[in-house]
Amino acid sequence: MQTNTGTIDRQIRVLAGFALIALTATSTIGAWGWIGVIGLITGLIGWCPLYAALGIDTRQPLKEAGSKPPAHPSA
Repeated sequence: MQTNTGTIDRQIRVLAGFALIALTATSTIGAWGWIGVIGLITGLIGWCPLYAALGIDTRQPLKEAGSKPPAHPSA
């Protein structure tokens, strides 16, 4: 299983998942908040089955070995 979620995506999933679980555990929101478990797990493992099914990948593209950064025109 190859990761398909980027760093920021994973951080958002973990934070949102934890927040939903905490709010549900304290009875601030209803039982639907347990859906946060999905976000927490997918954020921790770095793989989302929905992304895989839809062909989505939010990771940064790898730079090619020996490639140079684009040249900036001088003003």
